Order: sequence, then C-alpha cells, then structure tokens
Amino acid sequence: MNSEPYSPAGPSTMSVVTRDIVIQNHLGLHARPAMQFVDLANQFTSEITVEKPLADGVDEAVTVDGKSVMQMITLEATQGTKLHVTASGEDAAAAVEQLAKLVDDKFGEDE
Repeated sequence: MNSEPYSPAGPSTMSVVTRDIVIQNHLGLHARPAMQFVDLANQFTSEITVEKPLADGVDEAVTVDGKSVMQMITLEATQGTKLHVTASGEDAAAAVEQLAKLVDDKFGEDE
C-alpha cells in the first residue's frame, strides 16, 4: 500500500525551504544589492519571500516578495539586520542556498 497522497501529476516535488540570513555589507540592502537579490531570485521558479522579523523599535514583522526590488528595498535592512528567507517550489533548496551565498558574499561589496 502506497502511503503517498494521490496526485494526478504524480508525487509532489514541491518543497519549502527556509533560512535565516544576516545582511553583512556595510551599506546594507540598498538598491544595487536589492536588485542583485531580485535578479537571482527570478532565476528560480519557486515563490520566494523575505521576512524582517520583529526587533527593537519595530511594531510588526514585514514580509515581502523576494522577486520585487521595490518590496525588498522597503525592508530597510541595514548591516546586521537578520532576515528570514523562504522558498516554496521545486527548486526551493537551490534558490535559498544561492541567495544565502549572495548575502554571505556581501553582494560583492566590502572586498
């Protein structure tokens, strides 16, 4: 007996992957790195969201579409800001891994 739920398209390959990242470059998530993040995110079919969780002086968490540069800029993520990246889809693991690497590499800044 198969324990997989039935799907006419076969077994589901959609996954959800999350990861916390910390903005490390000294200028933060300004326009250029936000565009780099969005350009990379748009290379994946997965839905990508980025959340700026509650912190001192912030009344509520903010969640944005990781594929929208305007929404990413509204996070106002300065150096040291912790963000929570979630990808949902067939290529979610690769998306989160590559986006985290971009952030860890400081968007090519601070060389």
